[in-house]
Amino acid sequence: MTLVAGSYEKFIWGFSLKTQKDQETQEKPFQALKPLFSYPSHNTCIKSVAVSGSVAVSGGADDTIKIYDLHTCSEVGTLVVHNGAVNALSFYNLPSSPVSLPCNLLSGADDGTVCIYDTNPFVHLKSIVAHKRGVNDLAIHPSGRLALSVGRDSCLAMLNLVRGRRSFCCRLGGEATIVRYDTEGGKFFMATEEKVSVHNSEDARLVFEMESQKRILCAVPSENKLLFTSGEDRCITAWDITSGTVAYSIDSAHSARVKGLVVLGTRHGNNTSDSPFLLASASSDGVIRVWDVRMAKKDKPTPLAEASTKSRLTCLAGSSIK
Repeated sequence: MTLVAGSYEKFIWGFSLKTQKDQETQEKPFQALKPLFSYPSHNTCIKSVAVSGSVAVSGGADDTIKIYDLHTCSEVGTLVVHNGAVNALSFYNLPSSPVSLPCNLLSGADDGTVCIYDTNPFVHLKSIVAHKRGVNDLAIHPSGRLALSVGRDSCLAMLNLVRGRRSFCCRLGGEATIVRYDTEGGKFFMATEEKVSVHNSEDARLVFEMESQKRILCAVPSENKLLFTSGEDRCITAWDITSGTVAYSIDSAHSARVKGLVVLGTRHGNNTSDSPFLLASASSDGVIRVWDVRMAKKDKPTPLAEASTKSRLTCLAGSSIK
């Protein structure tokens, strides 16, 4: 399993989750995050990262997207299309395609556009003017036919990826910073400050709202009808998206605000793994931690593995490919 994180200090970080055993003591095997690479890949801070199989990308405030091969732990290319900081990145895999070969990449930036790329090879296909101001986040429907984006113009936009155009736009009550589909595509979520709204994908009807104690900075859905959120409260909360209640939480998961969450070992995105209970988190304190969510109901769960980058992390992405 591979994790990739970006930081304010321009560094990209790569880690592999490995099972290790002390050869001297012959103790029970344990999980450890093994460093793969770290170097300043952008000219300014890194705003977003995405991983699909053995391919990773990062978007920076220098308006560029860097491409990485995780097999060789090397940078293999650069995309220069946007005229603003790249705030959001998302891969799409065809259901029948190998996980190591993503089909398309979407990027959203401060210039208000969402760009579509082919990934074999990486070629810019289309730019869609989605917002009047910067794009905060985007999400691709599991069908690959449409995507949602939220922007600093306090609007929600629906993008037709087949025709390459914006098909719908509506003003929200406030500026949403996060948008996510659930793993089946039947619902989508938007985060505005400390609130998360749950909507039906078919008609965008509001189902219910969930409220955290402090501002939410990251969110990730899981296959078992859960949505994990975290942010300035430094806790990781698992929400039951069928009822809107808290299923469980990991209190004081980090010493500073949490900037990224990744569910590892799911079949979402064609990933397969024998460990479907792993959740990774990254904080601006520079620490990346991996949790076994089955232990979350304990009073003080301890992480399975952790690594300190000694940098201010901004984003996190991962793949279950070993």
